[in-house]
Amino acid sequence: MVKISTHNIEISVEAKYWSQHSMPRENHYFFVYFITIENKSDFSVQLLRRHWDIFDSVGDRRAVDGEGVVGETPVLEPGQKFKYNSGCNLQSDMGYMKGHYTFMKLMDSKEFNVNIPVFDLIVPAKLN
Repeated sequence: MVKISTHNIEISVEAKYWSQHSMPRENHYFFVYFITIENKSDFSVQLLRRHWDIFDSVGDRRAVDGEGVVGETPVLEPGQKFKYNSGCNLQSDMGYMKGHYTFMKLMDSKEFNVNIPVFDLIVPAKLN
């Protein structure tokens, strides 16, 4: 698991290879990642948007932008956590992701970015 904190919003990520949805012979590798967002600030925030940079060891790079996460734009009060999971496919057995979320402080409607830590997407057999 990797963690990073920006503006007192902590992002934790754990990624796992999902062999049931992968087809290595067709160069299709699927990974699932679990994210916890914790508001360690003194103010209420709302997650508005996400930006992902996805890197594959075959040289492929994709950028993904969208509203919220998994169809939600959650509000987090001080001390609250929001957890979700999603997935990503690669054309190779190794890669990584990174990105940021755009949040808004509810008290003044100011937007700010929160970094998502770099996390590896690696088929476990590659680590042997």
